[in-house]
Amino acid sequence: MPELPDAEIFKRLAEKHGLRRVVARAVVADPGSLEGITPTTLQRRMKGARVTSCRRHGKVLFIVFQHAGTLAMHFGTNGSLQYLPPGAPEPSSVRMFFEFAEGDRLAYLNPRRIGHVHATDSVAAFIADEELGPDALDPAFDEKAFAAVLAKHKQAIKAVLMDQARIAGIGNIYADEILFQARLHPGIPANRLDADAQRRLFGAVKYVLQTAIDYGAGAEDFTDRLPKGFLLPERHAGGHCPRCGTLLVIEKRGGRTSYHCPKCQPEPGDC
Repeated sequence: MPELPDAEIFKRLAEKHGLRRVVARAVVADPGSLEGITPTTLQRRMKGARVTSCRRHGKVLFIVFQHAGTLAMHFGTNGSLQYLPPGAPEPSSVRMFFEFAEGDRLAYLNPRRIGHVHATDSVAAFIADEELGPDALDPAFDEKAFAAVLAKHKQAIKAVLMDQARIAGIGNIYADEILFQARLHPGIPANRLDADAQRRLFGAVKYVLQTAIDYGAGAEDFTDRLPKGFLLPERHAGGHCPRCGTLLVIEKRGGRTSYHCPKCQPEPGDC
């Protein structure tokens, strides 16, 4: 599932190929992918609209248009934003695209049709309406703010990391990596972490997400690009801890598949 690093990569793609350009036409191939606007209205509004900025908050990409509002793109379980050069064939899962005068396109793909494109008046309005927490990489989201989030919850730390109302951007896959780097078991109650564990975890959040962005690694694609010592390339059946070589434990937590090293991330009672 696309997480914060993916959305940041999509944002940079949109900036590279769309920023300050004028949309010649918008095409909606799947009306069910839209929220808050009809295909006819979107296509009329986007024609001749200039892209003024591209932003990201958590897992959501925002494309802002001059005098035409903002589109918030959520990528569901396996969606993406792709750049299509002039004449390039359209992938079968394109739900909508923007075409520029030169014939190149920015296309929103969503194979499983779980994601959506939402029309909104502003980025701030969307964040408020969706009740999203602070972005995990926002400089204003500091160690003190992070500790305050943890102190309020008795839930397992992995569940808290993934709660978009608390911290926006971390999903199931990168939560595993963050906890591995912090040497913390995913089932430890968030409010039981001591000051040292909180510092390690906060540092791991920033380090893991920024490293994934820098290396161009998404939640499921290109994890092999990550540096040595990362868990994700081993996050599969039969995978071993990149630190000590122990066979990884695979278990279900909150309906999600979770991976951890039983030696490097001992259960709370074994610490």
